Amino acid sequence: MVRQWQEKFYQERYSYSAMSVPNFVKLAEAYGAHGFRVEKSKDLISTMKEAFATPGPVLIDVVIPKEEAVMPMIPPGGSMSEMLFA
Repeated sequence: MVRQWQEKFYQERYSYSAMSVPNFVKLAEAYGAHGFRVEKSKDLISTMKEAFATPGPVLIDVVIPKEEAVMPMIPPGGSMSEMLFA
């Protein structure tokens, strides 16, 4: 959401919003769980079916594009009555 604020309210002046994330599939496996990764929305249902059919603990890492908006959101300094929905 920080990146989204920087994009929408601060003329795309990005600061400290680039994220690097671990390989959650490998992390799950390191703890004895099963890990699944979904990179395309068309694969979500089949991956979830496979994960739910897998015995034991399961982690599903769903990759969401960084440009995807999180809604609703409140503008900087705003109140709940100023909530944005799109």
